[in-house]
Amino acid sequence: MNRRQALGALGAMGVTATAGKQLTVNRQPLTVNVSERDLGGEPDEINKRIALKQSVSRWCYGGLTLDQLCAAAKEMGLAAIDLLDQPEWEVPKKYGLACAMANGFGTIPRGFNRPDQHDKLVADAGQMIPAAAAAGVPNIVCFSGNRAGMSDGEGLANCITGLKRLAPVAEQHGVTLCLELLNSKVDHKDYQCDHTAWGAEVVKGVGSSRVKLLYDVYHMQIMEGDVVRTIRSFAPHIGHFHTGGVPGRNEIDDTQELNYRRVAQAIVETGFTGYLAHEFVPKRDPLTSLRDAVRICAV
Repeated sequence: MNRRQALGALGAMGVTATAGKQLTVNRQPLTVNVSERDLGGEPDEINKRIALKQSVSRWCYGGLTLDQLCAAAKEMGLAAIDLLDQPEWEVPKKYGLACAMANGFGTIPRGFNRPDQHDKLVADAGQMIPAAAAAGVPNIVCFSGNRAGMSDGEGLANCITGLKRLAPVAEQHGVTLCLELLNSKVDHKDYQCDHTAWGAEVVKGVGSSRVKLLYDVYHMQIMEGDVVRTIRSFAPHIGHFHTGGVPGRNEIDDTQELNYRRVAQAIVETGFTGYLAHEFVPKRDPLTSLRDAVRICAV
């Protein structure tokens, strides 16, 4: 299940969505059945060897309250929760966790490649960045937007122009804006930042240590493959990682085509010190699948 299908599931539960719109930055939790017994257990010894700081995306675990997810994440050795809205930022702190990535501003279809969106994006970000800094949230996700007939060259220039306006604020407050790489083949038709090289050109054009890429392994495996070499080549421009099994965005175990242990090793080898967040939709018992994912990436 992808984000668009998740939105459909939410609609079936009485959540209203505007027809034709894709899932925006404010991802809603996907409902799954989790029993209270899944929240217990002793800390896993393997997690003492984790080299990567691991996180988990909130929207994939709607059958749990945020407090329950935080308690389970802490027990598994995770360091953070991903993609929280501002009112939720303080919750992980109760469990010794961070919010590693905030839901940001703009939407997946309408982002920084549209100059007519820049003033609003800059205004919204200007309020959110200082708040994130005060709350200890290190990263905020943002989007290129869809092409809608725009050339890649024009979209590139527009994204650089818009993000340059925000770079000084991000630098001042020590918060990183992470431009998300998404596939335009399966989940987000027409999305412009759909190849790592294009996203890296945006980052280089902005020229700020506080504007990076969110490299989603699931999306980039679909679009371009060659994941390990790509990560090595563009490591200086990557600020955050997401996982997900291909195909289907489900578990990252041997039911899918990627060797996530090797991917995690490659990330560590680059000297990366940020977060790798699990953003897959479990098909089986969700916390068992999450625990397995933590083990796989505990390199």
